[in-house]
Amino acid sequence: MRMIVASAAAAALLISGCSGSISRATPPASTPAPSPASPASSAPASASSPHALEAEYERVIQEVLPSIVQINTKVGLGSGIVYDSAGHIVTNAHVVGEATEMEVTLATGGTARPARLVASFPAGDLAVIKVSDPNGLAPARFGDSAKLRVGQIVLAMGNPLGLSGSVTNGIVSALGRTVSEPQDGGAPGATIANAIQTSAAINPGNSGGALVDLSGQVIGIPTLAATDPQLGGGAAPGIGFAIPSNTATDIAAQIVKDGKVTNSRRAALGIAGRTVIGPEGTPVGVGVVSVTRGGGAALAGIAAGDVIVSVNGTDTPTMSALSEILASQKPGGQAKVEVVKPDGSTGTVTVTLGELDA
Repeated sequence: MRMIVASAAAAALLISGCSGSISRATPPASTPAPSPASPASSAPASASSPHALEAEYERVIQEVLPSIVQINTKVGLGSGIVYDSAGHIVTNAHVVGEATEMEVTLATGGTARPARLVASFPAGDLAVIKVSDPNGLAPARFGDSAKLRVGQIVLAMGNPLGLSGSVTNGIVSALGRTVSEPQDGGAPGATIANAIQTSAAINPGNSGGALVDLSGQVIGIPTLAATDPQLGGGAAPGIGFAIPSNTATDIAAQIVKDGKVTNSRRAALGIAGRTVIGPEGTPVGVGVVSVTRGGGAALAGIAAGDVIVSVNGTDTPTMSALSEILASQKPGGQAKVEVVKPDGSTGTVTVTLGELDA
């Protein structure tokens, strides 16, 4: 689990990923579940009594938990979802970090199996690994995250704080969030578009696990949790974020087929940049370090040394702010970019957006 920070009033969140180990844990908690290639995410079954709903929970857990794994690297642990019978497992990029080899243990127990990294997509915080022995693996069923509804009951399955096979419950709290995680440790500093916000508890170790509906389909991958600065950086209860299943299966399918991501479906300006701090110690824009030759920014006249201060009328004081705006755009679209030149002059140019390099 990565973390996100939020001010009480403006809901500014600091996101933190859900990989971790029980030795680093603070407050205990339970968590999320997985599988590929099943179309629609069904609505939760109605329950005429508490016992009926309880039975639904039990059925879904029994069905999905065998598809959840614990991933251990030399620096930490996280969760994963069995993607197919060939041994591919989808997880978060920040769970595997820099590791190319790891061990995988089923949530239902058994001997640890060696696994290797197939490919990682840090910009979207997704990765696919493959176990050497796929015997007995149970692929999860993935649903259609585009059909989710706010208020829908969901279960989170994974290995929070190293507690293998844990499950928590909650609802879909909101849809269409764009959230960014800080770039530190093994975290790639990813920006996630169309994130699912959930009240199901997500803790370190949950990253890469499964957010599941009551039809037993994986509709998201728990990745981020919010922290509250007013609680000393402690967890903000009931605020977690998951990567939509449609995004996860799209990226995973590319990696399984081609060994890499061939189409990120993410817009890019075609620059390398850094956050610029103003005289008062606050971020004021994104300094352009370099531009991609032939890229949108270069063709629009943006050059190294310029400072990007807004895109489409929205301020971009930091790299994260710029990434969040671009995450809502499409490759091939156009964006109005306001820049400050080294001589202090300002101007707005139209940039035809390229595709983020995977």
